[in-house]
Amino acid sequence: MKIVGLITEYNPFHNGHLYHIRKAKEITKADAVIVVMSGNFVQRGAPAIMPKHIRAEVALEAGVPLILELPVCFSTGSAEYFATGAVSLLEHLRCVDSICFGSECGDYDILEKIACVVLNEPEEYKTFLKRFLAQGISFPLARQWALLEYFHDENIRKVLEQPNNILGIEYIKALRRTKSNMKAYTIKRIVSGYHDDSLHSGYSSASAIRKLLAHAGHSLCLEGNESKDLGMFDEPSLSEVLFRLEREVPKECIHFLEDTHQIRYPVYSNDFSALLGYKLLTETKESLSEYLDITDELANRILNHANHLITIDQFCNLLKTKDMTYSRISRCLFHILLDIKKDHMESYKSAGYCQYARVLGFRKDGLKILSLIKKYSDTPLITKLSHADSLSETAQRMIAGDIFAANLYERIVTEKYREPFINEYTQQVVMIK
Repeated sequence: MKIVGLITEYNPFHNGHLYHIRKAKEITKADAVIVVMSGNFVQRGAPAIMPKHIRAEVALEAGVPLILELPVCFSTGSAEYFATGAVSLLEHLRCVDSICFGSECGDYDILEKIACVVLNEPEEYKTFLKRFLAQGISFPLARQWALLEYFHDENIRKVLEQPNNILGIEYIKALRRTKSNMKAYTIKRIVSGYHDDSLHSGYSSASAIRKLLAHAGHSLCLEGNESKDLGMFDEPSLSEVLFRLEREVPKECIHFLEDTHQIRYPVYSNDFSALLGYKLLTETKESLSEYLDITDELANRILNHANHLITIDQFCNLLKTKDMTYSRISRCLFHILLDIKKDHMESYKSAGYCQYARVLGFRKDGLKILSLIKKYSDTPLITKLSHADSLSETAQRMIAGDIFAANLYERIVTEKYREPFINEYTQQVVMIK
């Protein structure tokens, strides 16, 4: 069986994801796909709009045979950590032939060319990079400028300004760094861009769909980008919103959006504001500097402005600078909330990144893939949390982080919608016959 791996967030699932699945199978000539999906927290530094088990069930209903969860330490990480964690998970399965990712440029060759320079760091590139870093420029921007100087090609600028292109570069780097036998392919994003917040006929971005869902009913704790132009008296009804979404998401998705609205979703960053305020009361500059991605400078800024925290969105806007983006700061704040520390990540890197393959859900036709994983994988397959007792100490720390993140998210759902709390230990793997 030929298998292609897809790295996703499905936040929420839409027609573009369905296109990705079909196109990936077509160009790789794969018989099946394995999806690695972020759990309840995603790479842009925010909670997913709806719980991972609902997002997984939608994808399974749409035809995905097997979904594995990307551990939260990687799902909330930088592009490099996100990509490397996901690639390592697929690599450890030992039955995946290729990966296929979406990109704005759709040009694998140019992404590979950039990835090779960043990975191998030729002397001329390193000289440019050191020069820009010495000017106090942030590393991502310094790297971008160094690449522009190195290639002398304005087309590179446009490539480096697009988020899916950047992730694609990181996927290729991860494959090359680990000398993986998996082959990489890319497909071009169609119609809408990653940050496009308006609907397009049939192929809208997840951002646009989240924004529309934010307008349905009386969602009070919205994220900054999704609360713009939202009036108290002109909010469309859920039925009106779902009518508009019928062309944007697979039909399997609509009833989930309807049945769980204001019961299990939407969840936003601002819903965690009080928890962050409490957490910061317990922190010092030294303790903040232990969290992943937080520099001493950012730790000082957080503490100096802690008394001005009202919402997470407002706090991110207060803390951001020309060298530190909203998303970077938001990721850091959720690293604090989720207790993701630098020394944790170092131990995961030393151990080979992802330490297990945890099943979120599968269809009946995914049983063949699970059999292959059990036969060939060099990493533990987790279908029940009781299986985690036999994991290594490093792996147990990683999965404990996943459990804590899931329960924290569930606590917000419980408080916001007055629904019974579902502990992660009692969550069942989603099975579709």
